[in-house]
Amino acid sequence: MLKILRYLKRRDWLYLGIGVGLIVFQVWLEITMPEFTEKLSTAVAADNISMGDVWLNGGLMVACAAGSLAAAVICGWFVSHIAADFAKTLRDKLFDKITDFSNAEFNRFTTPSLITRTTNDVVQMQMLVAMGLQVAVRAPVMAIWAICKISASNLRWTLAVAITVIAIVVMLALIVGLCYPKFKKIQKLTDDLNDITRENLSGVRVIRAYNAEEYQESKFDRVNAAVTKNHLFTARTMGLMTPIMTLCMSGLSLAIYWIAAVLMNEIAGASVMETLTQRATLVGDMAAFSQYALQVVGAFMMLIMIFIILPRTMVSAKRLNEVFDTVPAIQYPDAEPVSDLRGEIEFKNVAFDYEDGGSKCIEGISFSIHRGETFAIIGATGSGKTTLINLIPRFYDVTEGEVLLDGINVKEYPKETLNNKISLAPQKAALFKGDIKSNITYGTREEVSDNDPRIARALEVARADFVMENENGIHAEVAQGGTNFSGGQKQRLSIARAVFKDAEVMIFDDTFSALDFKTDMLVRREIREKLTGVTVILVAQRIGTIKNADQILVLDGGRIAGLGKHEELMESCAVYREIALSQLSKEEL
Repeated sequence: MLKILRYLKRRDWLYLGIGVGLIVFQVWLEITMPEFTEKLSTAVAADNISMGDVWLNGGLMVACAAGSLAAAVICGWFVSHIAADFAKTLRDKLFDKITDFSNAEFNRFTTPSLITRTTNDVVQMQMLVAMGLQVAVRAPVMAIWAICKISASNLRWTLAVAITVIAIVVMLALIVGLCYPKFKKIQKLTDDLNDITRENLSGVRVIRAYNAEEYQESKFDRVNAAVTKNHLFTARTMGLMTPIMTLCMSGLSLAIYWIAAVLMNEIAGASVMETLTQRATLVGDMAAFSQYALQVVGAFMMLIMIFIILPRTMVSAKRLNEVFDTVPAIQYPDAEPVSDLRGEIEFKNVAFDYEDGGSKCIEGISFSIHRGETFAIIGATGSGKTTLINLIPRFYDVTEGEVLLDGINVKEYPKETLNNKISLAPQKAALFKGDIKSNITYGTREEVSDNDPRIARALEVARADFVMENENGIHAEVAQGGTNFSGGQKQRLSIARAVFKDAEVMIFDDTFSALDFKTDMLVRREIREKLTGVTVILVAQRIGTIKNADQILVLDGGRIAGLGKHEELMESCAVYREIALSQLSKEEL
């Protein structure tokens, strides 16, 4: 829990110190007020009071109350600033950490869980700081200070307070012990709730098409009911705190008055003057002690708020630290390697599996790609095509062997250098909210004008004629996920983005699947004619898309089934020939 506080900034620690000082000052003012009550009560009981005493002591009590209020308001301002800044820092750190994760870390945490940690768990930490910081400092200081004042009074009164405090501590410990496992479970169930909600929203068209609304609702209801059940248990258990604390406070008040009555009877045998003086002193002590005792119990009542949010916050802190303490599986060096080559790729006996010790997804992969070549990869679904190309930009690291880019192992490149060498159009076209221009120039740090020839070139290669046909052109709006474009339009924008980057290696991972045959042919022709000197890697299912490639790699079950040109593979590779004949006739081939 305390580990997460390392992300507080220096300014936050300064504000925290000021806040603690204000809280201590506020407690001192409140602890001082019972002294004035004691003087007034003693004077009243002794029938020795004047209006001057009332105005003096009453005025001092009002001054203490006003000072306490002012200190609380100022302290609240500092604490609110700390809480908001702390939450912002945590979100920034989390986002930076998550963007450094490899695919292995994303698979481990899952996207819904990372979203919950970045939002819900951070909010829990912000609530703890905003609501609990003042109480966490104020309550112990108030309790200890008041107990010190009480300990100088009658032993029996002190014993009554001690018994009450012990009962409260035991009660709080039992309730927190019961609720902590449930709060831990709630956060995990919140991940599941986000997962199902995300699944329902992203798959809403399929759900409606199959009339599966009731089925999805039942899935959601099961998790929602589990979350509700756990929330009800914790709320009901935590709800016991207030009535128990009220019972303890009422019992303590009764004990104080009962002990005072016993003490009154004990001094009844003294002389009249001594009896009057002792009784007046006892009344004053009782009035002051009652306030001190209620301040002690009140301090523990304030701790109730902390104990209500603390168990869940502890779980959230643990979940956040899990992300912060995770070391990405893929690490990048700082030194820049030097190579005279450009666009050269080589796989040397590469093998990979997603789990250490599991069955290998690909194995024994060796081939070379030279600069300016078009290299195609084809194979059945699940044969390892996407896995293979994911090893080049280091989305995953090889389990065995090595991948060389320009004669250097990809593990020896700094992250930015490696990314600048590779341009990728992924299997699922990813578009971001904004406009077409911001999506095509995505990742470019320099300012790009609307008339930049690179934009026109990228759109021309991708055959994205629909962009210019739109009245807003490259400033046409793109919805989140590109939902206002068709599948083929999204793929062409994805191709345009890859072309605009103008990297030495361009990877098109089944990026032509949503294009019609004519557009597919035109885009490939543009790539061949306009991207001279660029190494192009095509992953495709269509024979027509790849048959003119310089080299074609055929994968079958994660192994190489064939490597060569179209004509060679038709003669020597049964897997390739089977795929080809399933799509085109012999005459067409």
